[in-house]
Formats: sequence, C-alpha cells, structure tokens
Amino acid sequence: MYKVLIADKLSEEAVKIFKDNGIETVVKTGLSEEDLIKELETCDGLVVRSATKPNKNIIEKSKRLKVIGRAGIGVDNIDLEAATNNGKVVMNTPFGNSITTAEHAITLILSTARQIPYADKTTHEGKWEKSSIKGVEVTGKILGIIGCGNIGSIVANRALGLQFKVIVFDPFLQNEKAKEMGVEKVDLDTLFKRSDFISLHTPLTDKTKNIINKDSFKKMKKGVRIINCARGGLVDENALKENLENGQVASAALDVFVNEPPTNSPLIGTKNLIMTPHLGASTTEAQEKVALQVAEQISDYLKTGAITNAVNTFSLTAKEHNTVQPYLRLSEQLGSFAGQLTENAIKKIQVEFEGLVSQVNTQPLIQTIICALLKANFDGVNVINSVSVAKNKSIQITEIKHEKDCEYQSCITLTIETDKQTRSVSGTLFGGKPRIVNIKGIKIEAELSKYNLYISNEDKPGFISNLSKILADNKINIATFNLGRKNSGGEAIALISTDNPIDKNAIDQIKKLPLVIQAKTLTFNES
Repeated sequence: MYKVLIADKLSEEAVKIFKDNGIETVVKTGLSEEDLIKELETCDGLVVRSATKPNKNIIEKSKRLKVIGRAGIGVDNIDLEAATNNGKVVMNTPFGNSITTAEHAITLILSTARQIPYADKTTHEGKWEKSSIKGVEVTGKILGIIGCGNIGSIVANRALGLQFKVIVFDPFLQNEKAKEMGVEKVDLDTLFKRSDFISLHTPLTDKTKNIINKDSFKKMKKGVRIINCARGGLVDENALKENLENGQVASAALDVFVNEPPTNSPLIGTKNLIMTPHLGASTTEAQEKVALQVAEQISDYLKTGAITNAVNTFSLTAKEHNTVQPYLRLSEQLGSFAGQLTENAIKKIQVEFEGLVSQVNTQPLIQTIICALLKANFDGVNVINSVSVAKNKSIQITEIKHEKDCEYQSCITLTIETDKQTRSVSGTLFGGKPRIVNIKGIKIEAELSKYNLYISNEDKPGFISNLSKILADNKINIATFNLGRKNSGGEAIALISTDNPIDKNAIDQIKKLPLVIQAKTLTFNES
C-alpha cells in the first residue's frame, strides 16, 4: 500500500480522497527537519503548503519518497534541483487559486485607487478626512499587466469589465490570443511608459527578479500605482519605498515580499503603501480546491503513473500514460543498448519517431531514452533529470517526428554521435513487445533478454562455428541467435541472447577471433 504524509494543514476532504484511492495518509504538521526525515522513511508522497520546506537534506535522505505535492502555485519552499536530481516528481496546483488571487489583485487595485485602508483607519480613529482623501476613477485608465498566464488573464478579464484599457507584457502570449482577450500586447518599456496601474502576475526567475527597479520607475508616469500579488522579489523594495516617498508612485499594494513575514522590511510604515500577509490564495473556496487537486494528482501518480502539473518533469494524463506505456520499455532498451556500446564522449543525441509513435506525447520517451543512455556511464541520472544532465554536459539533443507511414507501424531510431563515430539503433513493437530492427544501418530482428552478447565482425565463412564453439566450451546456452549484415563479405552483426551471464574470460576469447571488430555483453532489466 502507498503512504502519503500531509505535513501542512489541509482540508479533510483531501484525506478522504487518498483513503478512497486506497492510499494510507499520515497527518503531522509543524514537524522539525529531523522528524520530517524520519516520517518520510516510510512514505511515497509528501503534501505541503508553504510552511514545510523540503530542502536538499530532506529530499536526499528520503529514499522511498516519489512525489512532492504543493497545495498551491508557488514552489519556492521546495528545493527543485534536489528533487529533480533525486528523481522526485514535484507537482503544484496552478489552477485552484487562480480566481482567488486574481480577485485579490483587483481588490488591491481598487484600494490603491480610493485609499480605502487609510480612509478606514482614520474613520476608526474618529477623524473625518473626507476632504483630504481624493481618489481616482479606474474607468478609462490603463492597466499594465506583467505576465498574462492563468491569473493575469483573469485579472485582465475583470479589469475590462471595470472599463480599464488593458495592455500586457508577456513574451509567451500569442498575438491572436491577445486580440481574443481584448488586450494590447506591448513591450516592457511601453508598458512602463503608458500604464496608470501596473499589476504583476509572473513567476520569480533570474529574468524577472526586480523586473520593477530603480530604472523602471524613471520610465513610469508620475502617480503610477503598483500592485504585486505574485512573488516577492519582482519589485525592488528599496526602490519602491524611495519612489513612494518622492511621489513618483502615488500608491502601491503588496501581498508578497522578499522576506515573509516582512518584519524588518524597510517598507514597514511607508505612506501610501498597502501591505497584506500573502492572502492571494486565502479563501475557503481556493483552499478546498487546491487540497482536492493535490490529493487527486498524487493518487493518480502513485496508482497509474499519470503526472499532472509537474514543475520539474513532463506531465502525463492517465489516458496518455496508457498510450505511451508500451513505448517506455522500448525507449529504455534503445537507450541502454546504445549506452552500453558507447565508449567515447557523447556530443549529439538524435531521436526520431516514425509512424504511430510520433502522435503520442514523446517527452517521456525522450527522457527515458536519455536516462537509459547516460546511466551506463554516469551516476545519479534518473528519468526526471536526464535531459538537464545531458545539457549540463553540453550534449546536443534533437527530436524528429514523422507521422507518415514507415516500414513498421511505429519506429524509434536513436542516433548517437561521439568524437569517434556515429552509431544508430532502431526499434519497434511486435505484439506489444520491444524488438530491435536496425543497428548501424544493418537490418536485424532481435528481442532482447536479460543477458545478451553483441558482436560486430567481418562477414567471412567459419566465424559462426568458431563463435559457437567458444560459447559451448564456456557452457553458455544460447536462447536466440540473430544475424544481420550490410552485404556479403562486409560488416556483419550478431545479437545473441543467452540463458546465463557471459564472463570476461569468454569475451576475451571471442575478441581474439580474427574477424571480430567489437564484442560486448549487454544486460537489460527484465520487464
């Protein structure tokens, strides 16, 4: 039975979902790092919100852990690099709190326009500041949105309903989609120059850190209003304080901060600044949605292998998983086959999908092939980190798809280029089972088993009898014997499956045969 630890406060309905899926749950919140590691010794999944922080030490020591689920969007509290390197899938729930966060942004936009918090505070103090509190209408004003994904697009829709003119900076937003939404796509400097209000809805990355900074403020209209419900670090807090105090920024509202809580922030006490304690996702509806979502996603992954909303690997629905599953074993064999035969530094990897396989989600197949390929020569490679490991080693990866009919209903060809040579191997499925059909341009039909012998040799009479004698003398029983050649007298290959391992002594004898070019044992995990 699978087991999941819920380490932060979560809806009881989430526990019920796990139970209905036959998954044991343990709910323990506020655990120390040491206690969390101990609990995870027997757990396959971990559910967190923002309080629990699975760091490198926790992830590396949790050998059984397979998946970490974040009930919410941000995964800043999870060490993604460590999770990826250790083969742990990290999932979030990007849609559960989209509406809630967007509504909070709209609330803060209107609050900055009408000085609502200050009006409330002074009225409670017995003052009547009616004449001194002057707001602005939002009708006809220009709202600039930085980042127009799930949340940003909802903010745009709500703002259009308030009669804003909406302009958007988002490099990934297609022009057609922008027109469909009724917004204008602009570059960042144009957004700064034209906006009366600016609302941020982008992830925090190296490119977006301090996207609003000291120089940005100089490009903006005097009296601009800034709203950030996305991530702390998108706005340079010191620069914001300075520009609030000198009047360049009329008002600002932040729900997120560089350090949370912002106890020692220079922003504390700044005039015309609204600060809320990361309330973007804090509604009853949102909390319920993300809890149910993360429970469903982790249950599906543990039971069926379906990967939904993964942030460090491919996503794969249950339906896609059933379609892709037959090809995963073939992909693993192709990668492992090439990896075990490759003896020099790899420069390029090309994977070609032909026929029916080109129509499925090929990303899991790519990652599986590269994982099996690199595993033969590198430690610490897994399906999740395989592509990043390859890129870190400056290996170029190319994918080619052909939907047209080929010789087989489906065919996958892996080509490896090293400093010394280029090698290729192709495979297909026969009756749902992997079959090697081409090696280095030589046709062959071979089903791989646990123990295999690969030989390339000159095609001359007497070679097979000499080879068979060595195998017999070493008490190696042949299960299957598959041959292929380019032409008579040219290069030939033999792929032999055996019932027992072939030791080094037998291989050394085979290598001494006059016609042998290469001889190597290949082992594969049994399905």
